[in-house]
Amino acid sequence: MWQAVQQWAAEGWLTSYQSEIQIVIAAFLVGIVVGITGMGGGALMTPALLFLGAGNPSAVITADLTAAAVYKSGGALVHWRHGSPNLKLALWLVIGSVPTALLGPPLLRWLAPPGDLETILTMAIGFALLFATATFALRLYIQLRRVRRGQHRVGEPVIKPVPTMLVGALGGLLVGITSVGAGSVIMIALITLYPTLSAVKLVGSDLVQAVPLVLAAAIANILTHGLDLALTIPLIIGSVPGTLLGARIAPKVPASLIRRSLVIVLTMSGFALLDEAGWGPLSAHDTNPFLILWIGIGMLVALPLVWGLLRKREGLPMFGKPTVDEIESAAIPETPDPADDSPELTGTTSTGPESR
Repeated sequence: MWQAVQQWAAEGWLTSYQSEIQIVIAAFLVGIVVGITGMGGGALMTPALLFLGAGNPSAVITADLTAAAVYKSGGALVHWRHGSPNLKLALWLVIGSVPTALLGPPLLRWLAPPGDLETILTMAIGFALLFATATFALRLYIQLRRVRRGQHRVGEPVIKPVPTMLVGALGGLLVGITSVGAGSVIMIALITLYPTLSAVKLVGSDLVQAVPLVLAAAIANILTHGLDLALTIPLIIGSVPGTLLGARIAPKVPASLIRRSLVIVLTMSGFALLDEAGWGPLSAHDTNPFLILWIGIGMLVALPLVWGLLRKREGLPMFGKPTVDEIESAAIPETPDPADDSPELTGTTSTGPESR
């Protein structure tokens, strides 16, 4: 193996395909993280490719969505075979998301001032990353409140067509324009609308609706921006095996710790992209690495403190039981003891992968 690598290097093969090799490696590593944590691929892949200099924002978004249309189909098929999606819920999400996913890219291109499209896309991705991390944190807090109050019941909900369709429309617009954030936005909205929907059905429904959503967003971006095959093919080659490997090793890896680390990393990435795009409060088209570093350090210190204060507000110790892992996988017994101020946390249901 090593001899083959040396021969390729001697022939200049590695130099000629350096960019493609970097994309494959980045896609593979991001795929592993997606498979382990379930955090949306767009929130990780898009900024990773931008920081690698793999292409401009419009090319990266289009390639990412095209690759996602390939590997998300497999996850949806698995959930479909196991009967986990709520198809009525998924249908209303699709009705809302597909039209806005198709409309988003051409609408933005039409509204953007000439020559500013790529800058606006960079800024949109930055804001989408911050929005996605905020909704992830909000979802964990909602789960904490429900666990604490013994409200985490499981049952088939009554579907609310209009609110569900509006949730899909917002998610579709986000994905169509940035490829980032719809998984987080849709999941937090569904948890709020349908608190009794089990985790596996929630994830299954989201994954099933994500396939036509991502496909529509990919088609709209291809028609608007074109498709860079030199970027898309390496992305698919790396991301598919990476995602499969990540899902396989997920039970052996502390996914919750990685998710919390990614919240910090994605927040830093969001501010870095806003900084690069020249967003007013930060700078003018010049990334300030020290500012981004201080944002990361601040979050590293502040997040545990804020989480501890939220726990204390719910009558729990600032640190200790229940852990974040237990809260994320909690299932409250159907008939908890009313006298028990701290319902037992049981079950191991994971929230699973989010779309985008």
